[in-house]
This record gives sequence, structure tokens and C-alpha cells, in this order.
Amino acid sequence: MLEDIVLINRKGDLMKKVLDGIRVLDFGRVVASAFCGTMLADMGADVIKIERPGGEFDRSLGPMTPDGRAIVYELITPRNKKSITLNTRHPEGLKILDELVGKSSMVISGFTPEGNRLMGLEYDRLKQVNPAIILVAISGFGQTGPYRNRPAFDSIAQAESGAMSYSGFPGNPPTRAAVPYVDFSTAIIGAYGAVLAQLHFERTGCGQLVDVSMFDTAFTFVAGAGVLAEKTLLDRIRPQIGNNSYYNYTDAFEARDGWIIISAIGNPIWGRLAAVIGHEELSSNPKFADDDSRYWNRDLIRPVVADWVARYTSSEIIEILEANRVPCGRVNKIQDLTENPQLQIRNMIADHHYAGIGTVPAPGVIPRLSETPGTVERDPPHLGEHNQEIYQGLLNYSPEDLEIFRHKGII
Repeated sequence: MLEDIVLINRKGDLMKKVLDGIRVLDFGRVVASAFCGTMLADMGADVIKIERPGGEFDRSLGPMTPDGRAIVYELITPRNKKSITLNTRHPEGLKILDELVGKSSMVISGFTPEGNRLMGLEYDRLKQVNPAIILVAISGFGQTGPYRNRPAFDSIAQAESGAMSYSGFPGNPPTRAAVPYVDFSTAIIGAYGAVLAQLHFERTGCGQLVDVSMFDTAFTFVAGAGVLAEKTLLDRIRPQIGNNSYYNYTDAFEARDGWIIISAIGNPIWGRLAAVIGHEELSSNPKFADDDSRYWNRDLIRPVVADWVARYTSSEIIEILEANRVPCGRVNKIQDLTENPQLQIRNMIADHHYAGIGTVPAPGVIPRLSETPGTVERDPPHLGEHNQEIYQGLLNYSPEDLEIFRHKGII
């Protein structure tokens, strides 16, 4: 069994996965907070997904399997987790929560500060129960500030950050990225913060609040790319430029059988591209002397490169450009990904078979650790599947207690 595999580190000591022994109470919802828990579970943490009796609203969000299960929220993000039900708004449910907190290392919440208060998940309250507890509070706008109690999703954070204002093609409306990058990057930052807080605990014995905001994440990407500094120092508002890139030459082109993208960044690469397409004069033309000038004169470059690309298939172009060390890539369609050899060799498509559903492809485990790799060992649980294990095995409640809790709507 996979769970019985034990790894050996360089010192010869037996060890399990890197987060083995860390118990996490996961109140994550939708993507950002839920996938944060997934990443910790993949690395060995004992993550207990907690939902209200009857389940949370994200179980009704598509896409859905033929038998009515939410693909993302019931089959992908809950992997490697256990599942219990608990109504923490009930006084007895709150008492049970405190018992769980006393036996746990971390709590993940996915609510506004007011939502945390209603759920009994405020950090000031939790640390009174367990001073060592780490609360990873993931929300739209953070635990402070005038927006703190505004609900948000990925699209709201993209819009508020300014990213939508310069995404898309010139003249088109503000454009949201279809990939929910704010959701998933916020989850990664939450997992990063959780591990940093755990390291601090191991050094000091003290827990802390990890305050993670989707808006903070989205703004960091915008400001980190220099967009705000560009406006402040140069008085430039970044424009929409479609598939081009800012301050270098990148663009997408249609080949005979599909689309490819080319990034000729830096003079050496630009010179090699010019030679490959049979226009060496481009590398000596002062209009294309450096990345900055190529950016401003990108409309002069496009027809020349597009004409060359149109003569070949995408595979032929990639073979030619790779041989000449010019970065390029195929614009894959979704149906191309399952056969992608790079994804296959790195085990980035984790196929799982579910009775009555079939095979469901999910992302593999990231990051890839050489000594203590994460794995997918536990299928996503059914709602409340581990009530008996947790309430009887961990908290020592009797079967009769559980029946009473069910009758009262506590679990």
C-alpha cells in the first residue's frame, strides 16, 4: 500500500512525508482555501475537511459528473483528505470544534472576518483554546481594511487588481483571464504561509495568524510586473496588446495545422530567429536594435514572422526553432494535453477511477521534492465519511453520542 511506504533520508533515518504528523482542520471552500488544504494533504498532512451537515454550496458548482458530483469540489480538491460534518454555529458544535482545535496544528478558513466570527474561527478565540494553533485565514480582501468583509471570487480579485484593464486585444472590453490564476496562486501562498508558520512554531512553540488575501495576491502580480512603477515613473498606462509581451518581442502565429507562440527575448535569440526565417537584415535594423525597440515596432515584425510560420506545420516549426535555440511552444487545445509527453513523463496528470463515474484526470503533485515527495494516496471522501473515525477514534465520543449529534443537526 502507498501509505505504508517509508522513505529514507540522506542520514539514513526513516521518515514519512514532510508534513506527516501535522493535523489540519480544513474549512476551505471553492478553490483558494480548498486547494491550500489539498497541497498540504499531498505532502502528508492529516487534513480533515469540515462541512456543515448536508454539505457546502460548492458541491453544486459545475462542471458536474453524470451522477451529479462536482468535479472540482468533490473529486479534485478533496483528494488525500478526510471528511466530517460539523455545525459550529450550534453551541455543542462549537464545543466539538474546540476539542478538535486542541488536537490540531492548523486551521484553514475560507471566509471573511465576519464569517470567521460566525463560525467560531476568529484567531483570537482559537488561540485561547490552543495557543500553538496556526490559522490560515484565506479571504477575498484580508482580515483588515475597509474591504475586509466583502465577499470575493477570482474574477473580483482580477478586476480590482487592475489586471483586467490591460488584458485582451486592443479595443476589446476589459478581459478576465479564463484560468483562475488568483485562486490557485492564493492557495499556493496560503500553503507557503502555513509551512512558514509551522517552522516558526517548531522554533518557538508559538502559533500565529496567516492572513492571505486574494486581492493582495492579484495586486502583487500586477505590481511585481512593474505596471504600477511604469505609471509612476514613466506616466505610462499599460495598453492591451493581445498575445504580444511587454518590452520584448513575443507573439502567437497561425501555422498550417494550428497556432504556435514565439518569444525572441534578448539580442542573441532575436538574431537567431531572424536568421532562421531568412531575414538576417532584421537583426541589424535599428528599428529592432533591442527588446524595447522591438516592442514598440512589433507591428512591423508580425507580418514577416507570420508569413514564415504559415508555410509549416506546428511540429515542423518547433523542430526548427528548438534546433536553433529559439523559445517556442504549441498553443495546445485541451484535448491535446492528455497525450502530452512532458506531462506524462513528469506524472502531472493523476488519473483516478471512480465507481460509476470512470477515469477523472486531475493535476499531479507539486512541488516535486527529491527526498520527501508528495503523493496522491486517498481518493476524495464522501461527505461525512470519516465522522465515526474522527468523533469516536480521536475525540472518544460513543456511537450513541453521534446519533444524538445527528438528531440535533450538529453533525
